[in-house]
Amino acid sequence: MEITAKEIAALREKTGLPMMEVKAALVEAGGNEEKAIEILRKKGMAKSEKRADRATSNGVIDSYVHGGRIGVLTEVLCETDFVAKNEDFKAFAHEISLQIAASAPKYINKDKIPALELEKEKEIYTAESKTSGKPENIIEKIVAGKIETYCKEICLLDQPYFRDPKMTIGDMLNETIAKTGEKIVISRFARLELSC
Repeated sequence: MEITAKEIAALREKTGLPMMEVKAALVEAGGNEEKAIEILRKKGMAKSEKRADRATSNGVIDSYVHGGRIGVLTEVLCETDFVAKNEDFKAFAHEISLQIAASAPKYINKDKIPALELEKEKEIYTAESKTSGKPENIIEKIVAGKIETYCKEICLLDQPYFRDPKMTIGDMLNETIAKTGEKIVISRFARLELSC
């Protein structure tokens, strides 16, 4: 199948990735843009795994205030000062702050959830499920599913991106890693909201 320059340019505009990577993904996907994006995401994930042991000693702290009622500070780290000063990297950090303001995650990922909190939620879901009269093995599956849903709601990297719910923040992070060629870490955040 012949991939046109227009198709390559359109996908490159959407992803911000190098032309040759975009072309290769389109060829592999037989010209299907959605499949090509999925291929690029998978490759981005593989690249991020290769960079996992690199040090992140540069980055930005982004801030966002929504209507004077919600405030967010987000620290996003990268490997070099060059990437930290890059406008795409800064835009990514700001999008993370917007996501935190909109979705109010409690943790960056599942590993950060205290074991006691998960255990407490598991007890609650188990007690709820036992009233249904279902067999024990089914109750275990129901509880596991509810815990998974709970984690997706409170963990930033598992949340759907508010601008594109088909993409998670983890996917967005992997795409940014693929674009920059560096390890990027959302290291911490704080979200404040007026309670009155």
